[in-house]
Amino acid sequence: MKQIYLQSYFRSGYHRFMNYIYNISDHPKKKEIEKRLDIIKFFDEFGQGATSRAFNKKRSTIYLWKQKLKKGGGKLSALAPGNKAPKIRTKRKQTPAMVKFILDYRLSHPGADQTTIKPALDVFCLENNLPIVCEGTIANIIRDLKDRNKIPDYYIRTTINGKTGKLKYRKVGQAKKKKLRIGNFSPQSPGDLVQIDAITFFLMGTKRYIITAIDIKTRFAFAYSYKTLSSASARDFIQKLERVAPFKIRAAQTDNGKEFAKHFDTYLTERNITHYWNYPKSPKSNCYIENFNGLIQRQYVGWHLSELIKPDEFNNGLVKYLLWYNGEKPHRSICKLPPLLYYVNNFIGSQKSNMLVDA
Repeated sequence: MKQIYLQSYFRSGYHRFMNYIYNISDHPKKKEIEKRLDIIKFFDEFGQGATSRAFNKKRSTIYLWKQKLKKGGGKLSALAPGNKAPKIRTKRKQTPAMVKFILDYRLSHPGADQTTIKPALDVFCLENNLPIVCEGTIANIIRDLKDRNKIPDYYIRTTINGKTGKLKYRKVGQAKKKKLRIGNFSPQSPGDLVQIDAITFFLMGTKRYIITAIDIKTRFAFAYSYKTLSSASARDFIQKLERVAPFKIRAAQTDNGKEFAKHFDTYLTERNITHYWNYPKSPKSNCYIENFNGLIQRQYVGWHLSELIKPDEFNNGLVKYLLWYNGEKPHRSICKLPPLLYYVNNFIGSQKSNMLVDA
């Protein structure tokens, strides 16, 4: 570690060497040292009153720092704050016998807390000439045992699948995957952000679903109908979208529906596609796909509802609509051009959508 020496901590010596204080580049407490030097300089120039108002430091504190500099032979490192940790730490009043008693008690009475254990532990300690401990100490012992996986968590939450009747178990407190939000992200190229959503229809006591997607930059859109709305269906949809889109998808934005978790989310991770989740109760953050959902219902779905009972037949006509939507329909938001023509003119030069090949 490089050391810089001051010839004197007094006024003349200090001012002469102020230009060198930034040479303590390797010291772990460089910022604190520089701050204390600045306060000493301010004190020498403006006096105690101004220093007290500006930095809330007493005269005795500043003279103590100067004394440290003098005793340190002028080394700037002498101004580094010392270790404030207590030299004598309070030790827990616990013994191996006490820990074993708490462990055995918890295994015999799952979920018992420190308040429940204390009366029995007090009797055990008195019988074995052990010190009586407070509930906080018992809680700390329980926490340590949990951290070492000595105590299993018996308290679980169960949910039942209404379709299969199977129980699903989840431990209370089990960490959930943190959802990535869109924030201020703004797409710059095709595929930078594709919004995906699902529409539910009730037909003669039967549910049918249409999953939709739209690229923010080019307005290229895709949709497909399914009998069930599951994460497997959503995964199948994104796979189809990748095949028909003329560009690589780099990010997808969805709401917080279960269909966009599990298989769908895992597939995006495998494909290195960023998955953005909407903020809760904020459909306006998915406004592009919401507008497309309304449009496709007015222009196509509403006129072919009876066909939706058989998704395979419905999808044949839906593809023809999407070819018109992406290849012929002018869009005001993209210079009154169809999405594919806008994409070709502005981003690629010459390339056709894979929808034309698959059709």
